[in-house]
Amino acid sequence: MPKVKRSKKPPPDGWELIEPTLEELEQKMREAETDPHEGKRITESLWPIFKIHHQKSRYIYDLFYRRKAISRELYDYCVKEKIADANLIAKWKKSGYENLCCLRCIQTRDTNFGTNCICRVPKSKLEEGRVVECVHCGCRGCSG
Repeated sequence: MPKVKRSKKPPPDGWELIEPTLEELEQKMREAETDPHEGKRITESLWPIFKIHHQKSRYIYDLFYRRKAISRELYDYCVKEKIADANLIAKWKKSGYENLCCLRCIQTRDTNFGTNCICRVPKSKLEEGRVVECVHCGCRGCSG
């Protein structure tokens, strides 16, 4: 199995603890990229990729900010090597964005009326029994 893509600089201490999980997520990403997409909309075929990208970033975020299990040096290494999405993690640190699924859901330029995505609307404000699915990433509600 190929390793997680890295630069020539050796990883900091603690890398061996997170490497197996990152390799597993990288393998899932490769499978999602090669999955057949016949019968799906173009955006629908990208949903698994968004989901795995979110999982990788959330894994690094939880290890550093919640469990304090990795060092700042290892966290910075993961961000620099683009293993974790620094912009998404920056949003997770802000109040109200703790469960944000992807950055496209809060970009108002991607919508017709200059608003956020439907998945950002709280479930209590939606019609009862209505299934909401984000067009961008397939999220079913990340506002809480």
